[in-house]
Amino acid sequence: MDSKVMKKILFFLSILFINQAIALEFDGKFIQGHFIIGKTDPNTNITIDKKKVKVSKDGYFAFGIGKDRKFDIVITEGDKKIIKKIQKRKYNIQRIDGLSKKKVTPPEEFYARIKKENKLIADAREVHSDLSFFKDKFILPLDNAIVTGVYGSQRILNGIPKWPHYGLDFAQKKGTPIKAMNNGIVTLAEKDLFYTGATLIFDHGHGVSTLYMHMDKIFVSKGDNVKKGDVIATVGSSGRSTGPHLDIRLNWFGTRLDPATILNIQ
Repeated sequence: MDSKVMKKILFFLSILFINQAIALEFDGKFIQGHFIIGKTDPNTNITIDKKKVKVSKDGYFAFGIGKDRKFDIVITEGDKKIIKKIQKRKYNIQRIDGLSKKKVTPPEEFYARIKKENKLIADAREVHSDLSFFKDKFILPLDNAIVTGVYGSQRILNGIPKWPHYGLDFAQKKGTPIKAMNNGIVTLAEKDLFYTGATLIFDHGHGVSTLYMHMDKIFVSKGDNVKKGDVIATVGSSGRSTGPHLDIRLNWFGTRLDPATILNIQ
């Protein structure tokens, strides 16, 4: 074969390889409440709705779609713009009656405490570290647990519509060991918050965090490095809870996402 022809073939093959290597990929569905992992060239700038996001050394990034988002999401990769339509979901309505008044509307003397605690949680969710555990597989936090509450459901307590439920509830006996769903660093460890009781938040990198609430005992402290599968706490009914269970949450910064999308139990 002529050497010039061979050089041309090699040139086009190299271009094809480069284009394939940096092709933008997504793992996740563009549906309300879903968590999505992206993959691109590590040197590429990525923005989500004009917000620049971190790209890991191996090219991974993360983002999420809010519960009620109706408009398209705009993703920019370098100079290329990608527009993805968002699919809508239907959410369940849960009615719980017979609760004591303090379980429905907190007394005014707790307002300052609630405001302070809400800020603690919000600050932990804004951690923007370079950790890349978010791209690893998450595991269930409990063995043999029954899902009793799902993301997006609106609870009507004693006939009063309340804030939608942004987590996933698992029924289990008090004292049951709770496992870390993934590697992470503890950014919040509080034993007695008004709403959520014994509460833990883990940073998994790039603004992705998980939260565990209503527990009995917790075995880790703020700043601890925790491995996936480590026992971090036990099931309880602390805070504003009607019985022993575990409520978990998933966030991308302030965007509340469906934990079922990382646990493959949809």
